Amino acid sequence: MISANTSSGRGPEELPGLAARWVLARVSGPSMSPTVRHGDRLLVRRLRPGAAVREGDVVLARFPARPELLVVKRVRRTVEGGHWVEGDSPFVADDSRAFGAAVVVGRVVGRLWPRPGGLPSAPPGPGSGPA
Repeated sequence: MISANTSSGRGPEELPGLAARWVLARVSGPSMSPTVRHGDRLLVRRLRPGAAVREGDVVLARFPARPELLVVKRVRRTVEGGHWVEGDSPFVADDSRAFGAAVVVGRVVGRLWPRPGGLPSAPPGPGSGPA
């Protein structure tokens, strides 16, 4: 889950979008660890409904079943009603496995704090760490 500047208006999917073109989001929780960690500050670019989203993109999304919940997740695939999104941590399932298809409202373009930089396009695979 994250906290960010969101609008109170409803979009075509009847879910709140992002209030500004660029948003600073603060990560709360471990669902995207190790890619994104609790406390990280992310720079997010708002996406219009229907904007192209690729598999592997790290995004901000909302679930129609939980419209008050704004999450940072990785896009796995396009599905009916939006996108299937999952966290990078296998131990946390507050994603499409629990809530179904998500509506993507923004794309994470980088981490600003505490470790500035881009984000990997895919989570590390098994055995990618030190031996």
